[in-house]
Amino acid sequence: MSGCTRTLMLGCGLAATVLLSGCFERPPAHSQQQGYRGTGMVQIDNPRTERVVSAANQVPVALPALPAAGTLAKNTFKNVQVLGELDSAEFTRTMLAITAWVAPEQGCNYCHAPGEDLSSDKLYTKQVARKMLAMTRTINANWTPHVAQTGVTCYTCHRGKPVPANLWFNEGGKGEGMKGAGRRDGQNRPERALGLAALPVDPYTPYLEKAGVIRVAALQALPEHMGDGATIRQTEQTYALMTHISKALGVNCTYCHNSRSFGDWDQSTPARVIAWHGIRMVREINTGHLDPLKGVFPPNRLGPLGDAPKASCTTCHNGVAKPLYGAPMAKDFPALMGVAMKAAENPAAAPAAAAAPAAGGPLARILFATGKAGIDTEGKDAIAVAVKALKGDAALKVDISGFADKQGKPDKNLELAKERAMAVRDALTDAGIAKDRINLRKPEFAIGGAAAESRRVDIVPAS
Repeated sequence: MSGCTRTLMLGCGLAATVLLSGCFERPPAHSQQQGYRGTGMVQIDNPRTERVVSAANQVPVALPALPAAGTLAKNTFKNVQVLGELDSAEFTRTMLAITAWVAPEQGCNYCHAPGEDLSSDKLYTKQVARKMLAMTRTINANWTPHVAQTGVTCYTCHRGKPVPANLWFNEGGKGEGMKGAGRRDGQNRPERALGLAALPVDPYTPYLEKAGVIRVAALQALPEHMGDGATIRQTEQTYALMTHISKALGVNCTYCHNSRSFGDWDQSTPARVIAWHGIRMVREINTGHLDPLKGVFPPNRLGPLGDAPKASCTTCHNGVAKPLYGAPMAKDFPALMGVAMKAAENPAAAPAAAAAPAAGGPLARILFATGKAGIDTEGKDAIAVAVKALKGDAALKVDISGFADKQGKPDKNLELAKERAMAVRDALTDAGIAKDRINLRKPEFAIGGAAAESRRVDIVPAS
């Protein structure tokens, strides 16, 4: 063998070693079984990389409570549109905490213009902060199927930075340079958020802004086309989204799925239900709270196509399955955990909220008493909201999902969840909604044990 050949082989060997070293974690590695033995449902983590992730998920110390001042914030300060019902001392404490979470270096002047009265809305940052504060309260009030009682705070996304990391923008035909090779859809461009895989680089717009079809597996062998019209491109986008979620949470596919049947809900873990709600929550965040800020942000804060910055799963999770390892920061600030926004807190937004359901969320949620399938007055009011949305959009179809708690006999509970869903379906048809616009999903157990929300029926836009 010549010297040149030996040198070439050595070089190739070194190159292969370097390439493969990027595909595997070097020891040590820890594993945790997530499912039955033999299913391969195991989560693997590496203490060496875990230390880096842990450092990015530290929780700041909460400010101590202050003695009540005895006056409401809206009566003490000018132009208080959110949190006005708080005691003025608690309002001040909350504002100080938000400043520390969002702009610790800039301080109050990040939102309040120097020399101006605190009531001034001169800076766009104050207008955005007000909207984001209202958004945080809405998430904690309306999206408990995803955030549970842990909730979120401004720190969940900001982590001490005025602009959260891991935001995204619409980028159109990113990576579409090779027109002769067909539609590349941005593929073969390394994106860390997608695990450097050769997948479409934008799984966000179809699924985290628009309500694209995610489940694209065929239900029969060698179909001429998917039943829902799904394409190979949609399949690739679905895998890109799943890879993004895995990277965002620092987990692999079996955190939610049994890989022997990815689409089977019966073989999936409870985490899949939480993730289902999470995807829809992020859609609402983007379409209902961030997209409308396009006219508030200055041009330098907009994307290449002029859209507002938007959130992804990584924005909150930052590499861990539960943001900040599940630290319940919000419990120390009841104002952030409280009820959904009241009309008095944001009069300008109230009419729009009343006219249409929140984008990406359920059209209606109907709660039931233990052991009952009858619809009470509040349930009928909720159904009326869904009926209004359906009559206002002739193309809209809905899925009805019945949920049961885990008290008593499982079979009886699931049958009860089915009866509740059928009762809601009948209420919709009695109101003039055609049956072919209503799809009954298989009943399932809800996360939350015996909580009232576990005994519910959700009416959601068909996916």
